[in-house]
Amino acid sequence: RHPFALIHVPLTVPSQFYKFHAPSTFLVKAHYQMCPQRAHSPSPQRRDQLELEEEDIPPDGGYGWICVASCSMINFFSWGVVASYGVYLSHYLTDNVFPNASSIDFAFIGGFNFSMAMIVSPIVTILTRNYGKHLTMSIGIIFQTAGFLGASFATRIWELYLTQGLLVGFGIGFLYIPSTAILSQWFKRRRSLANGISSAGSGVGGACFAWATEVMIQRLSTPWALRTTGMIVFIANAAATALLRDRNRLVKPPQLAFDRKLLRRYDVQLLLLWAFVSMLGYITLLFSLSDFALSIGLSQSQATNVVGLLNIGTAIGRPVIGIWSDAHSRIHVAAYLTLICGLSCFAFWIPATSYGLTIFFALFSGAILGVFWVVSSIHFRYTLVKLRFRQTIGPVCVEVAGLKDLPSLLSISWITIVLPTTLFWYEAVLSPG
Repeated sequence: RHPFALIHVPLTVPSQFYKFHAPSTFLVKAHYQMCPQRAHSPSPQRRDQLELEEEDIPPDGGYGWICVASCSMINFFSWGVVASYGVYLSHYLTDNVFPNASSIDFAFIGGFNFSMAMIVSPIVTILTRNYGKHLTMSIGIIFQTAGFLGASFATRIWELYLTQGLLVGFGIGFLYIPSTAILSQWFKRRRSLANGISSAGSGVGGACFAWATEVMIQRLSTPWALRTTGMIVFIANAAATALLRDRNRLVKPPQLAFDRKLLRRYDVQLLLLWAFVSMLGYITLLFSLSDFALSIGLSQSQATNVVGLLNIGTAIGRPVIGIWSDAHSRIHVAAYLTLICGLSCFAFWIPATSYGLTIFFALFSGAILGVFWVVSSIHFRYTLVKLRFRQTIGPVCVEVAGLKDLPSLLSISWITIVLPTTLFWYEAVLSPG
């Protein structure tokens, strides 16, 4: 008896050798030892196309919604906490907590919260690949908690650099980066919505911690506000990390820390340029509004309200951006919202001299401010799939496969925004008006 095999046969095979199964490919029970010439394999181009079609399909729900809640919690208690640094900044400057420190020092400490989180991305990607996301994120929880607790005992500015600057920044990087690509593994049709809900956690967290931090500082003290924050983030992030699950067994991502081949692609270069420019405005706007409010004569409580309402706008706007991105072109949505946010600065921020207009601008800009965080992983996923198709029909075939190369491209994007998140904190603090 001769063995039989199920094989894919192109359309060019004569009709007597196949049974119809699909418009473009056919399943045939062929006697490959008797007719090997009839049972030839698909062309390299067709084979790569079939691999794309057979890529694991996300379930678009199920346990993915638990992962959405977990990622939203992580954003709430990482980026949301960092977004309230403007409240600490106002008290550091007005209360002269560190007599020998200047505005530049506090600017760089705030910048380190972002830049250090991004600069560790290649290391975090390697650790996640070798030891798993739970261990890596647990290290982040320890870093972030130690940063807030250490800052509460800081008496010199270099100690604040080390704790509230570096340690908190490292902690957020170790927490956030492993969780970034997980939602794209669980969702396809609702991918932007899932990422929008997740990233809205930072807006809700920023609003809650802005008002809560002000209350804690007034009723307790700045050191105890830092200690309380440290204990809260430890418990919340530990619970969120424990609930998080990936689908790496099915997706099988190589999780390369830095794949330089991606930098040669024109599409990727445009995305990284957009990321760089977006973060220039994001940091300046997000962290200068509190000091700007004080500079036009508003009270400390009004300045806190401006920060809180900015984050409320973020919490409302990001899920809406996600829904809109799912329904329309994600690239176009990001481009339009980036343009509108820039124009709103000229239309509303520059002429703002009253509390009412400042509040309106905070809500309006907050709603569209974080478009990068909603669609960044979506854009990179879209670009990777598109690049894969182009390269299979081009002279040079580079293995770039959707979700599989997402961690590497995200690492490149995080490194890209290190410079704007550090230096433009300096601009935001020194040029509030």
